Amino acid sequence: MSALVDANSGTAAVRPGYELDLGALDLWMRANVADYAGPLGLEQFKGGQSNPTYKLITPGKTYVLRKQPPGPLLKGAHALDREARVLTGLAHAGFPVAAVYGLCSDPAIIGTIFYVMDMVEGRIFWDAAVPGVSTAERSALFDAMNATIADLHSVDHVAAGLADYGRPGNYFERQIARWSRQYAEDAEAGRDPYMDRLVEWLPLHIPPGEETSIVHGDFRIDNLIFHPTQPRVLAVLDWELSTLGHPGADFAYHAMMYRMPPHIVAGLGGRDPASLGIADEEAYLAAYCRRRGLADMPGYDFYIAFNFFRLAAIFHGIKGRVIRGNASSAQARERVVVLPELMRLAWQQAEKAGAR
Repeated sequence: MSALVDANSGTAAVRPGYELDLGALDLWMRANVADYAGPLGLEQFKGGQSNPTYKLITPGKTYVLRKQPPGPLLKGAHALDREARVLTGLAHAGFPVAAVYGLCSDPAIIGTIFYVMDMVEGRIFWDAAVPGVSTAERSALFDAMNATIADLHSVDHVAAGLADYGRPGNYFERQIARWSRQYAEDAEAGRDPYMDRLVEWLPLHIPPGEETSIVHGDFRIDNLIFHPTQPRVLAVLDWELSTLGHPGADFAYHAMMYRMPPHIVAGLGGRDPASLGIADEEAYLAAYCRRRGLADMPGYDFYIAFNFFRLAAIFHGIKGRVIRGNASSAQARERVVVLPELMRLAWQQAEKAGAR
């Protein structure tokens, strides 16, 4: 796990092919970011799979810039304008996100659209088992995560100016169709029999019931910034996959850490929660339901299966970007290596939900 931390945490020199025109960026910052003053330095964050992310360094303040990757892009992917919009709306609602200073929709400035936001200082845990803290603090960190995602799903998206941020209703039908289509259309990344079976099974077994909230789409412990010393979430990162959707699906994506091997993404698969001093999966789900005033979550096992499928489709897209040469992370090839295992795990979750 230490190698994973070293590979994903912190910043490094800008990778070849991801250089920015600092002169043009400096001029844009002067015109669009209040109180900005150069000179401007630049480093690239190591983590992230989709949108290149940079640390902008000035004598008085540090910023974060997120941009689209270079090269051909799949339709609808890398919608940085949506990220900036949801961050702004959630900040107004009092939800913990980084403040956005400006969005640039003109690709002529640095080659693609981008936005600049606040640099939030704190702790990021790349390992879901959270080594190096006491049992009591680990328990409190997990409770803070649980409370944060419950708070997100309780945000009044209409009052936050996000009433049209997505289409309410039929969330699973639309999402299954979207990821099935993206999987099928990325011919360069190939096909897999488990994914083919999921594409057929999932749309026929969607549980009844509709609910709509803002959903993050990638709510994992390594997408949260915690206070430097307190078990408190200061900011939720990486909103590229956010939309209006079913909160149960969003929570299940987060909770699949309990079934996810840690070498795929930050997961607890194979670990005993009691030995770590944290709630087990059933108790974690119950705490979320209690915070949201729900009696239970009847479709939970389907939601888990859907999310393993969805993550496998995302990794499949990463494989396609690696083949095409425009994957934005040095770790993208590692995602490709674990893709067959993830696809198999996705079907196993469907079997737990009743698939045959």
